Amino acid sequence: MKIATSSTTVGDSARAAREAYAALVLQLGAPPSLLVVYATAGHDGGALMRALHELAPVPTHGGTSCCAVMSEDGVRARDGAALGLLGLLDPEGDFGVGAAEIVDDARAAGSAAIRRAIAAAGRPGEPPELVWLSGVPGHEESVLLGIQDVVGRDVPIAGGSAADDDVRGGWQQFANHRAYSSAAVVTAMYPSSEVHVSFHSGYSPTAHHGVITRASGRVLYEIDGAPAAHVYNRWTGGVIQAQLGGGSVLASTAMFPLGRRLERIGPTTFHRLSHPDRVTPDGALTLFTSVAQGETIHLMAGTRASLISRAGRVARAALETRRADAREVCGALVVYCAGCMLAIRDDMDRVVDQLRDALGGAPFLGTFTFGEQGCFTTGESHHGNLMISVAVFTR
Repeated sequence: MKIATSSTTVGDSARAAREAYAALVLQLGAPPSLLVVYATAGHDGGALMRALHELAPVPTHGGTSCCAVMSEDGVRARDGAALGLLGLLDPEGDFGVGAAEIVDDARAAGSAAIRRAIAAAGRPGEPPELVWLSGVPGHEESVLLGIQDVVGRDVPIAGGSAADDDVRGGWQQFANHRAYSSAAVVTAMYPSSEVHVSFHSGYSPTAHHGVITRASGRVLYEIDGAPAAHVYNRWTGGVIQAQLGGGSVLASTAMFPLGRRLERIGPTTFHRLSHPDRVTPDGALTLFTSVAQGETIHLMAGTRASLISRAGRVARAALETRRADAREVCGALVVYCAGCMLAIRDDMDRVVDQLRDALGGAPFLGTFTFGEQGCFTTGESHHGNLMISVAVFTR
């Protein structure tokens, strides 16, 4: 297996695709077995995919990234334009990309997409080593269930929800020669070498916690019988005081997500995080994940230092799952929450440094997402917010 990346800040989409792909093939020495594409929402997704398909009629997977893309060469963006490619050359492996538009039933779309991906890989009846996912904000849990309806719960699922620069819905997903505005895009991966996954965050639990006493989907109404926004405001020392009558709290809550505990392994407790988005006039909090009555929810806290260092630690954790060494790394795919990126934007070069060190200088491609999906070291795949998901390929 051989992996290479390329990136460009050229604004013309067709020209950017041609230039980035030429640089990629020069490094690989041949067309890739799988092409992964992440681009800012300012690009014309249709033009990108048409140009790439003309150059490389190979399985192609991707989506839009918030404000920039990142690779071992740094964080790339200029005038709102960035395109990053990762090419995976593995003649002995099999890779298939499938897509299904989400209309009424996101769970059915997840099932249809993974069935198409497995068929495209030519491995019917055989579970993939990894399912890589690009989805739509708002449908993640249902899409995950749909994928698991087909492959079961033991196959790791990782990836992230497509993003734009301003949460206005300008995100797109890419599959083969097409761009979509609302689709589940999945790649069924059957690599000839090992792939290692990890899913974590840069946040730690505080002493504050309570029981969800009223919730519906992604609306958290009450914690311990009181309006959720008022409880959250008290726990955080007043970070949303000005919005208690209603309004957006997306930026002010980025350092204080809510977490649900999954499992403790040794000194590490794993939490699935939820990012508060808005306060409703009746004091509820809207979130980017679904929650349920009866769950215990914890206030989490992060720092700039923890968000900078955590991506490298997640990459190392992926390798440690099978005792792999950084010297064996061929390359990696990295999903980093857009909310975390925006909170520490001036320090993102240090995040790249941490990843570069953890991966032994191997190529990687990263995207900034509006929702993260990944597989914890416990073996469970979930959707969360303000998190980091990494897939590392080794020789």
